[in-house]
Amino acid sequence: MGIPSVDVLIYKKVKTPVKTEDDRPAKPKPPTAAVPPEVRSERPHQDDMQTHKNEDKGDPGKPTASIFPGFNKEKAIDLLYWRNVKQSGAVFSSVLLLLFSLTQFSVVSVGAYLALAALSATISFRIYKSVLQAVQKTDEGHPFKSYLEMEIALSQDQISKYADKILLYTNTCMKELRRLFLVQDLVDSLKFAVLMWLLTYVGALFNGLTLLILAVVSMFTMPVVYEKHQAQIDQYVGLIRTQVNSVVGK
Repeated sequence: MGIPSVDVLIYKKVKTPVKTEDDRPAKPKPPTAAVPPEVRSERPHQDDMQTHKNEDKGDPGKPTASIFPGFNKEKAIDLLYWRNVKQSGAVFSSVLLLLFSLTQFSVVSVGAYLALAALSATISFRIYKSVLQAVQKTDEGHPFKSYLEMEIALSQDQISKYADKILLYTNTCMKELRRLFLVQDLVDSLKFAVLMWLLTYVGALFNGLTLLILAVVSMFTMPVVYEKHQAQIDQYVGLIRTQVNSVVGK
């Protein structure tokens, strides 16, 4: 039997078709579980929630809505530094009057008296404007029309934003208290115990309203005093820090 020639072998190789990926038999796909109709109906709702969350993030440069549109951090600083003496004096005296009233009367009584005072003022003004319009035969409408038409409702975005902040602070506080009371760090727990022991003496001397009054007075006086005597205060604070650091270093 003769040996096949080289040309015959090359012809056979060319003749044999090469199998491609498309010619190969496809592997059987694993069976997929049927999705219940309840799950299929919930998926679009989850997608909408994700889209709503992405929309809430918004543009970082876009201003966010606030409960008090006319009040911001700069105005609070101006209020505490008495930039406008009349405005700061009115707020300071009103808050102090409210706190001193709470020391003499209950919260219910103070709230009722404030509501009666506000109603007396608004009803008197409404009657006065009605009589004035009747005498002058004018039709200016309701005297508080602009305030009645003012939008004061909270939006869903505002409620969600502040609720998320409250939830975050609450969870952080609970985790920190758990860490302190269960002595995760012995030094921190001892510091917390010393702080609570000192607060027992503070509570024996002052009640909560007295401490709140002192805090309000400090908020409206200390920034102004520090602004006027900043150099002297920084000098004394530096001396105190040096003494404390030297004692702690020993």
